[in-house]
Amino acid sequence: MKHSGKAQRAAFRLIVASLILLIAIVGAGLIAKFLGGVVVAFASALLVIWILFVLFTLYFFRDPTAKVPEGDHLVVSPAHGTIDQIDETIVREFNGEKYKRVSIFLNVFNVHVQQSPVTGKVTYLKHTSGQFLNAMNADCADFNENVLLAFAPTARPTEQIGVRLIAGLIARRIIPWVEVGDVVPKGERISLVQFGSRANLYLPMNYQVRARMGDKVVGGETIIAERV
Repeated sequence: MKHSGKAQRAAFRLIVASLILLIAIVGAGLIAKFLGGVVVAFASALLVIWILFVLFTLYFFRDPTAKVPEGDHLVVSPAHGTIDQIDETIVREFNGEKYKRVSIFLNVFNVHVQQSPVTGKVTYLKHTSGQFLNAMNADCADFNENVLLAFAPTARPTEQIGVRLIAGLIARRIIPWVEVGDVVPKGERISLVQFGSRANLYLPMNYQVRARMGDKVVGGETIIAERV
């Protein structure tokens, strides 16, 4: 997998940055002799907090390899989380055409690496600045910062499947790992969102959604829809 390990590297960068900050704080405290034992106690508490932070960061940035189902007609989940909306919507970036929408909510305990829903070419990538409203609201895509990707399936290059990555109240960074023109296999890692967030999957109207409301889905593995 092309982007394997990127999530872990992002985690370690955060850990190293936090360690540098911790050392700076503790060092400054130890230099201030007049604080004496108070500084030592404070440093001990900071160390415990940092260890907990390290454990959570390593857990949050976990990056399992997907067991991708075969079949060019199948569309897999682009994210790990819970399906909480299935409907139809107009995607203005796609010439105002109507698409079936499957919306997936990611809480802070879900894996936050996203996968390509199909094997195909990245034909569109747009970052839109916005607010950071609670991602539990399925309509937050209308207001929140987001990145929209489109894929032209290799087996059906005239079609277009979209994935919108949406920032939330806590999530403040969306990091795409693909560019327009890239050809990616189904289940390949395409992005990372930090932290809780939402992913919308846009499907042409001739696709049949197999997933159901409330389903717990696994990125790159769970079959969301198929072409009929």
